[in-house]
Amino acid sequence: MVPPLSFSLAISRIPALMKISSERNMVSRLKGDIKQLNFKLAQLQVLLEEKETQLHQLRSNSLLATEVIVGTDSSSNPLAGSGEPTVFVPASSHVICVSASAQAGEREPKHSEDIRPDDTKVSTSKISNHSGQSERNTGNDAQREEEFPEVRVDFQETFLGHTSPISRCRFSATGDNVASASVDGTVRIWTYDSSAPTSRNATIYCGSEIMSLEWECKSDRLLLIGTADGGIKAWNVDAKRVVCDLSCTEAFPSVLDLKCSPVEPIFVSAAASRWPASSDIGKLGYASLTVWNMRTWKTMTVLPLGEDPPPITSVCFNHNGKLLAAAATDGMIHMFDMSAGLQITGWPAHDSAISSVLFGSDETSIFTLGIDGKIFEWSLQNQGEVLWSSDCSRFCNLRSSSHYKHEMALDAYGRRLLVTSNSLRAPIYQVRGHPYGMRTLPHSASITTVDWHPTSPIFLTGSSDHSVRVTSMA
Repeated sequence: MVPPLSFSLAISRIPALMKISSERNMVSRLKGDIKQLNFKLAQLQVLLEEKETQLHQLRSNSLLATEVIVGTDSSSNPLAGSGEPTVFVPASSHVICVSASAQAGEREPKHSEDIRPDDTKVSTSKISNHSGQSERNTGNDAQREEEFPEVRVDFQETFLGHTSPISRCRFSATGDNVASASVDGTVRIWTYDSSAPTSRNATIYCGSEIMSLEWECKSDRLLLIGTADGGIKAWNVDAKRVVCDLSCTEAFPSVLDLKCSPVEPIFVSAAASRWPASSDIGKLGYASLTVWNMRTWKTMTVLPLGEDPPPITSVCFNHNGKLLAAAATDGMIHMFDMSAGLQITGWPAHDSAISSVLFGSDETSIFTLGIDGKIFEWSLQNQGEVLWSSDCSRFCNLRSSSHYKHEMALDAYGRRLLVTSNSLRAPIYQVRGHPYGMRTLPHSASITTVDWHPTSPIFLTGSSDHSVRVTSMA
């Protein structure tokens, strides 16, 4: 008797179904292996922190012993308050990595199908500091950055979707999505919050190193991507496609920065005439500052910078988009009136190149970060007046860095300033407030890019170790 056709078809599908089942089992096993590896990595990081703390204590004790031998007394020692030297003991932290299936209440972010499970992982960690308040040298306001206490953390999540060092990472306008880019020319869009929609998750291949990222200010709909070969791509996160692929002039191939106006459908691109093949920011050639229309995707104007101007490394708009600040490699700050398209003022802010510029939250000041690691907050009401300053050269110094550019980010309240770092940790400074700062939890390599959530005390750090971390402060 000949079996029915439907039965024959069912029999013929069995091998394919078995293959699919086998592949699913393999993916599940790989996910389990990744979770185990993340857990072991967290344990190793804790062990490393403990060893660093012990080493620091030994060095401090050795230094104090040396001071006693040479006869240091309380009159010449600013740390001597009650006759005994004060020793700073760094705070220790205990990191516990758990998955959503292992502990109720922990969140494990979702991923869309276009991000492969074997190369993408967001590990969730609950962080608790048990060491209490760190001792401080109350007689010394110039506390060294490596002695900053560790930031108190509510949770931290690590995105492991990249295979190369991270060049830029940015929160979207609402903070629901994150865009991160690596030097291999890949951009990933992802979310760290399980309650946020994951349909926007995507991988974008640009074919050249990513040098700048910028979300549209009014929504999470568009992401601008600037590359080292003169390309500017506009990615529509809802349609999941490039809606515009612009090209700068051949004379200015390196798109160092992109900024969208907070009120108008325009953006500004800062491009340089040379590729930053090394950390020498002075070898970027000349500058071009172009204003683009985001409706027609055409050039509106080129802002005047003079003849053979030095490269503009960083630009930023004020809150109403009427002013644009641009930082140059000759240490100058340029201020433009965007309605007239003309420069209205400028002043020398640093003796060396400026790597990053930001408007203060109250619009009365502007922050600059030099390649020497010096930070200044300048008054916009009294031009040339320094309101606040700090020296983070121990963390951030391009002269001892493989980066071509360092950057900084202000939190939503304008009180905390986060700066990239040559070391495993990044400093967080209290602006015009408490003289002491904080340190982020460590990556396993230098921190190359930073950003703050637009409304919450949550920050991003991207690293040369290929990872991006979302950290919520307690």
